[in-house]
Amino acid sequence: MEYAAKITGTGSAFPRNRVSNMDISQKLAQSGIETSDSWIRERTGIVERRMSMPGNSEEYNSSLGLAAALNALKMAGKSPLDIDQIIYATCTPDTILPSTACWLQHKLGAAKAWGMDLNAACSGFIYGLSIADQFIRTGQVKTCLVIGAEILSSIINWEDRSSCILFGDGAGAAIVERTQEASIHRILSTHLLSDGTLWEMLHVPAGGSAQPVTPEMIPQNLNKIHMNGREIFKVAVRTLTSFAVKALKKNQMTVDMLDWFIPHQANLRIIEAVAKRLSLPMEKVLINLDRYGNTSSATVPSMLDEAVRDGRIQKGHIVLLDAFGAGLTYGAVLLRW
Repeated sequence: MEYAAKITGTGSAFPRNRVSNMDISQKLAQSGIETSDSWIRERTGIVERRMSMPGNSEEYNSSLGLAAALNALKMAGKSPLDIDQIIYATCTPDTILPSTACWLQHKLGAAKAWGMDLNAACSGFIYGLSIADQFIRTGQVKTCLVIGAEILSSIINWEDRSSCILFGDGAGAAIVERTQEASIHRILSTHLLSDGTLWEMLHVPAGGSAQPVTPEMIPQNLNKIHMNGREIFKVAVRTLTSFAVKALKKNQMTVDMLDWFIPHQANLRIIEAVAKRLSLPMEKVLINLDRYGNTSSATVPSMLDEAVRDGRIQKGHIVLLDAFGAGLTYGAVLLRW
């Protein structure tokens, strides 16, 4: 028998601490950097974001992942012991060793599952869904938990006004289960690509084995995010558009057949530019960027969860997930809910 994969449950979780644009402005003012609520809104569409309190074990990456996973399991009607596989997408893990997937397995009590971390930055959840889809299609896995979770506040460069205003913390999760290949409610196709030649556009210079962090590097923020915003904008618009078109063509669909489009929540101007290129009405684009900022691998699953729970996404709807991230990485998933 040949199989397909479908999402049967979603979940999300965020830290309690709300950080407004005014809060950001006041923090930057202490370093002599000028900004304002209106400046941030105009350029990004962000009003506030959530940030974990340092040292609060309830808001570790794996803790947010746990809360999101429990919500997803409840929706799917599954228990932790039903999980065969955990794919944990993150670029801000709890620890280098062990993986955050193992921390989550321990906290969740998913004793029958094997887990791994996946670092594709903001494309991580899309990559994770694609991997889950393949394991399920080949019959090796029945039930997979895919997580996208980040504590980006831990690597924000507070001396870079163009990037520090963008990021927040959060987690999103999905339960992906085996279904019959003939089922109409399934993941229809996945599409992935990366381009390592563009690594300098978005990276953290120090912290890995190539350049371990030393005391001298900390004042230079070499262990924090470095980003070329203008170039990222161009690449993001181009790749989000091309991957959306690729996914639709693969399934012999047109843009007007989409019920919902969930792009990576990086910047409202990027999202609007992509929608314009696709000739897609903004009414079909799902956005929570204004409330949570860019949570990297958590943006797509948290937005998906919100739209499922509030009833916007209904059974039978065609939904396109689309993302780009550091690497650079790109990906899209087309599914019928």
